[in-house]
Amino acid sequence: MRIAVAKETYPGERRVALIPASIAPLLKLGVEIVIEAGAGVSAGFLDAHYTEKGARIGDRNEVFAADVVLQVRSLGANRGAGQADLKSFRSGQTVIGMCDPLGEPKCVEQLAGTGVSLFALEMLPRITRAQSMDVLSSMATVAGYRAVLMGAMELPKMFPLMMTAAGTLTAAKVFVIGAGVAGLQALGTARRLGAVVQAYDVRPAVKEQVQSMGARFVELELDTASAEDRGGYAKELGEEFYRKQRELLARVVAESDVVITTAAIPGKPSPRLITADAVRGMRPGSVIIDLAAERGGNCELTQADQRVVDSGVTILGPTNLASEAPNHASQMFSANLTNLLRHVVRDGAVQYDMQDEITRDTVVARGGEVVNPRIRELLGLAPLPAPEAKPQA
Repeated sequence: MRIAVAKETYPGERRVALIPASIAPLLKLGVEIVIEAGAGVSAGFLDAHYTEKGARIGDRNEVFAADVVLQVRSLGANRGAGQADLKSFRSGQTVIGMCDPLGEPKCVEQLAGTGVSLFALEMLPRITRAQSMDVLSSMATVAGYRAVLMGAMELPKMFPLMMTAAGTLTAAKVFVIGAGVAGLQALGTARRLGAVVQAYDVRPAVKEQVQSMGARFVELELDTASAEDRGGYAKELGEEFYRKQRELLARVVAESDVVITTAAIPGKPSPRLITADAVRGMRPGSVIIDLAAERGGNCELTQADQRVVDSGVTILGPTNLASEAPNHASQMFSANLTNLLRHVVRDGAVQYDMQDEITRDTVVARGGEVVNPRIRELLGLAPLPAPEAKPQA
């Protein structure tokens, strides 16, 4: 079996799906590995680094002739340039990558139409066995770190408390909304830089995690009993809840120098948490880094990948921060992908054990069909017939 790594075509994408250090563990699975020429250069990995580890360098046609194609961004997460690859896929092939299946279900349907089997990495279940494969958490770690650095560079103050001969410089106040992986990483990074940090999350269960990062947990007088789904993600709540939440958050936002928002709901528009009026209540020079910008943003004034200045407050909405630290981001992505391949490759071939929760949840297209029930519902497709139960011995 041949596994191939495609060079990314999404504008500005600098990550690569596999790094040279992952080649040797994968070769032990009895496979051949082909890397598209130049695929790792932007992340600091030259073609020679791959060949030294036992991979072979090939062109794009050779990559898309492989049995398994690995991408950071497959169609869906690469809506424009990704269309050019559709004609290169063939029936029976396996494609593994991020493809925004809940946000772009039509792209999953397009890929299914080529006959490929598609592993959507965003759909990996949040279970203990899958933690080492979780690319969303890995990339959120990078995004949380980079968001703080971005905020520190924009803020016309320094983060730490300083006692100088010219007087005392007070510490910057950083407020993080959303205490998932990105939010917790942002808290830790801001605290290491010397800021006073606090955080809010609709899920009260994360209070201890916030406090473990040395931050104060902001508690609002809201009913949050049903704020978390079975997968550990925040759920969409009613408009009345969000209205009251915005009012209460505005007070905390007004006191902050840097606000980093990370609140997202899979497959849904980002909840609107900071109004234009709340922005105008902040001190001039303050900064908002909105990590939910790709789905509309948590701030009313956010524009994806744009710099907005309103009443002296700077609002940034980066959508691909992980790509700004491509070496380490690729290292983590590659480790996650290697662990997934070790899980599904047996005897030199991909095994589709649909009784296994990891495989069942992550494979969203197979045999020319969209097979994930949630994505079929989004597409308005009828449910597939339930598989026949295996007879008991």
